[in-house]
Amino acid sequence: MSWVAGTYANLRVAREVSPYGYFLTDGEQEVLMHYTELVGKKPKLNDEIEVFLFFDTEDRISATMKKPYITLGEMARLKVADVHPRLGCFLEIGLGRQLLLPLSELPEKVEYRPLPGDEVHVVLGHDKAGRLLAKLAGEDELAPLVFDAPSAWRNQWVEGWVTKSLQMGSFVLVDGGVVGFGVYGLIPAAERTKPLRLGERVSARVAFIREDGRVNLAMAKLKQEGRLEDADRILAYMKERPGGGMPFSDESPAEAIKQKFQISKSAFKRAIGKLMREGLVTQKGSWTYLAEPAPSEKDGNSAGDNGSEE
Repeated sequence: MSWVAGTYANLRVAREVSPYGYFLTDGEQEVLMHYTELVGKKPKLNDEIEVFLFFDTEDRISATMKKPYITLGEMARLKVADVHPRLGCFLEIGLGRQLLLPLSELPEKVEYRPLPGDEVHVVLGHDKAGRLLAKLAGEDELAPLVFDAPSAWRNQWVEGWVTKSLQMGSFVLVDGGVVGFGVYGLIPAAERTKPLRLGERVSARVAFIREDGRVNLAMAKLKQEGRLEDADRILAYMKERPGGGMPFSDESPAEAIKQKFQISKSAFKRAIGKLMREGLVTQKGSWTYLAEPAPSEKDGNSAGDNGSEE
């Protein structure tokens, strides 16, 4: 038989060679299992053991008794251990060495690429030389495993992993929990509050459940909820400002508002409108100011009090 990296094989212990390890055989060929690849008690001559086949750092086929997180043709979610700007991402595979997810599998925009600690869904495959290589799991691999979102999920907050990030939006595999593998969803670009990386853990609200069981997601809260929080945050910021004024108003550019308050211009206008209706702020040109207190509040005395002093 020919050795296939990424698969298991039941092999017989042919001989031990110190200081290297054990040579295993299928009756025709031999493969080395280094001492560092042992798990449990040492095997004896002619014992049959199950091993996983892989290429070592010198591109030689080798065997290990360790159990990897993924085998050839399988899909799994693996953690990013390291990132190389010219090679790609190195993923933890459970063997004390990393698996390469090539740069060609990653998003073109650097801000969408994974960072160490992110977790990506991949399929284990081979390169042209037969060495192990990770390939990004796409819709074809994920779609058969997901279930339709329950109607009760509407407006519920869910969590999941970003499986693809593009200019038009980010695809997310929403946690399925005990129900199943997960639900496939999309966060449109307009509903993202920041760029999302491939493999990033994200929390989002189910904005719409489609007929095909997939969901549209939004990272912002419902307008009525967000308006209250945004208004409180803006008011607190203004109270800390000298003179109670800030150089932001309905006339401010959307980018400036986004950079300062991490909200859209429309959300900013809703929050400011609420504060103005409540008489808490006023606007003059490109500035917004805290409203002047009423005379009785400003003086701290009523007309009756002044009369009693005379």
